[in-house]
Amino acid sequence: MKINPQQYGVGNASYRAAGGIRGIRRLVDRFFDYMDRLPEARRIRDMHPDNLDESRDRLVRFLCGWLGGPKLYQQEYGSISIPGVHQHLDIGAPEKDAWLKCMSLALQEQSFSDDFRDYLIAQLSIPAERIRMVCQACLEENAGDGL
Repeated sequence: MKINPQQYGVGNASYRAAGGIRGIRRLVDRFFDYMDRLPEARRIRDMHPDNLDESRDRLVRFLCGWLGGPKLYQQEYGSISIPGVHQHLDIGAPEKDAWLKCMSLALQEQSFSDDFRDYLIAQLSIPAERIRMVCQACLEENAGDGL
């Protein structure tokens, strides 16, 4: 679906550009396929359970709402602080970069317009960096507790 790039992030324009829940589900499936296959994603894959069904479901639900569609994550699990739910993990720059690489490769396989792909990876980079910052701050804080 072709949408004016200035409209992404307004209302449900991004959700529609992603193809709704079906398009988001395809994206998430390919994302986790890459996480399973790429050697540089091994550390982030190991942070997930062996069975990825719930992880897939949670990411699909989250992205639906985050992209302006129905708030499926909130309906099922309640509100979420993305950095907060990851703060116990050791996520540094390599892990953030691996996550974004998996997502970028998955995006390339979707029938999304190029401008939407560019928009989406730029938008996903923001919480990815915030997660990295929070995780590293927690690690530094916990390291200071042991002195």
